[in-house]
Amino acid sequence: MIMKRYLLSMLFICATGYFANAQEVAFEEYNLDNGLHVILHQDNTAPVVTTAVMYHVGSKDEDPEKTGFAHFFEHLLFEGTKNIERGEWDKIVASNGGSGNANTFLDRTYYYETFPSNSLETGLWLESERLLHPIIGQVGVDTQKEVVQEERRLRVDNSPYGAFFEVLLKNLYKKHPYRWGVIGSLDHLASATLDDFKNFNKTYYVPNNAVLVVAGDIDVSKTKKMISDYFGPIPRGAEINRTNVVEDPINNTIQTTYYDPNIQIPAILLAYRTPGQAERDAYVIDMISTYLSDGESSKLYKKLVDEKKIALQIFSVPINAEDYSSYVVGGLPVGENSIKDIKNEIDAEILKIQTDLISEKDYQKLQNKFENNFVNANSSIAGIANSLAENYMLRDNTNLINTQIDIYRSITREEIREVAKKYLKVNQRVELEYLPEQKEAN
Repeated sequence: MIMKRYLLSMLFICATGYFANAQEVAFEEYNLDNGLHVILHQDNTAPVVTTAVMYHVGSKDEDPEKTGFAHFFEHLLFEGTKNIERGEWDKIVASNGGSGNANTFLDRTYYYETFPSNSLETGLWLESERLLHPIIGQVGVDTQKEVVQEERRLRVDNSPYGAFFEVLLKNLYKKHPYRWGVIGSLDHLASATLDDFKNFNKTYYVPNNAVLVVAGDIDVSKTKKMISDYFGPIPRGAEINRTNVVEDPINNTIQTTYYDPNIQIPAILLAYRTPGQAERDAYVIDMISTYLSDGESSKLYKKLVDEKKIALQIFSVPINAEDYSSYVVGGLPVGENSIKDIKNEIDAEILKIQTDLISEKDYQKLQNKFENNFVNANSSIAGIANSLAENYMLRDNTNLINTQIDIYRSITREEIREVAKKYLKVNQRVELEYLPEQKEAN
């Protein structure tokens, strides 16, 4: 038993350990007749394999009167299938030495498992079962409603600063379906019928709306045969009609306030609507965000926290998405300082980057950080699988897993200044004062 635990530990160290150098990620991609896109990456350096399926469905695909469905399905589709009894999914994964999970965001839902490579067929069977034989039944729906209710209470309603994401989205977007939070409305879920859930599954959980990634210690020809056997018979779904909703530009500062009963220290958040994540300007915004507000080495942290000591914390919350992204920066004041003091300092630093070129030293430091991020993102089999899926589905270029760093390398100091001028204007943002709820005196 001790030896077994040791071997499993070493296995997952291999699966998640860093490569000494960034290496080109070789991959092969093709389509099945039913429209399922398949991406294979062979790496036989460790006996580990990740099977992952990303569906092109997120909160933006929901009916405005029935929000929360995409996130709900992230939970519901672990309930069981025609061939997997309720409560058995995680047991099957664990008994085969694996681990897995899922997550949902604005544009996609992602399921994945990492196994010892001799359990590859188990991973493919599980994901094909999720797609072909899910049980959308009342027992599972009722169970997961309770799970999601508890998740919302834990992460949003009773969590300090937990509602800021939803408040910002509601103010950044007036037309686009990004305007509600990913977890959605509990009232909508409570009032939804079983047919509502079945229709959502029938619409979006189809092979022609998904990408399957198999990465790791595989034999390509054998893997293709298993994929054909397990996924080939799944029928193609109806074509999905998506409407392209264009937001009106923000021309005047949107000022809003939210009172949170779970906090004692106020916060200021400044949110700017920026281009979709596949556009070049979005990469420039990433660099600006990192320069200004990402981590303890950023300009705002060093100035406001370390030097002037007017902020307890400075934070950046990039919201990268398919149609639009957002740059969110904010902070918590310390002592007698106010959120207005923090806002003024943030504006002063943004004005500097809009007016002057950042220094050569800072520019090189920024490049080094993105080089490091690029290497780390592809340093595990699970990370590679995720990158392949996202680059294919949300950026329409799978090979960005190898070339994305070239985009960052090509961004100039002059481009950073011009993009900051274009998107980070005071009149083009949401200003959220996130305040403690005032307690009534007895």
